[in-house]
Amino acid sequence: MEEPRKDLLMQVDGMSCQGCVTSVTKAIQRLDPSARVEVDLEHGRVHVVTTAQSVEVASALDAAGYEAHAMTG
Repeated sequence: MEEPRKDLLMQVDGMSCQGCVTSVTKAIQRLDPSARVEVDLEHGRVHVVTTAQSVEVASALDAAGYEAHAMTG
């Protein structure tokens, strides 16, 4: 049985350019290759639809060099 997908909104500090968008997206997709990731660079937010828990996403982003915490999920 497939795990339910969660709709997460993360606050991610330290993103400043398109390269950061790519790094954040790749970090999340390494955790969940089927995750849908939308980055709002201007507001420092990342919307993720994933099977992963918000703490796992935050940990993956922290490991990639970004300070992240869940706003939802």
